[in-house]
Amino acid sequence: MALDNLISLEFTQEELEALQQHLNGIKSILKGKTVNLTAEERGQYGSIANQNKLLVDKAREYMHKHPNWIPRFLDLVEFDRDYKTRKEVEGLVKDVQNLAQQLVDTKTLLDHDNYSNALTFYRMVRYLAGENEPGAGTVYNDMKVLFKKSKAQPEEGEDTTTDIPM
Repeated sequence: MALDNLISLEFTQEELEALQQHLNGIKSILKGKTVNLTAEERGQYGSIANQNKLLVDKAREYMHKHPNWIPRFLDLVEFDRDYKTRKEVEGLVKDVQNLAQQLVDTKTLLDHDNYSNALTFYRMVRYLAGENEPGAGTVYNDMKVLFKKSKAQPEEGEDTTTDIPM
């Protein structure tokens, strides 16, 4: 039975170079404007939930309607700058996350195709080794070590690879 090829694609060298150039351009624009928090800092600052975004939106609306109610130590210009930039960054994050997920999903299908084909090849080599095909035993012995061994100690010369379905 032929294997299903879940995905078939390739990038040209020009496409890979263009992608890398664009990524380098993005990194260059973000340099000095973004931060990397530690895991502890991420836990400390957390993330703003949708309900809290509504609070921020409502507070901003009222601050602009009632500027005399704003505490003197609160800088509305800075608040508005942070607000605007947060919305811009949020849109960029969604776009980047979408692209990242597409790449991860594509890689998942490519990995699946590669692994399925590798198992098919391994099963064929195992069969050929059993039929004493010249050289197949060497390849089979080299590949079988990549599979989990059973917990029981193998007897000398015993094949201990996990059973791979044919």
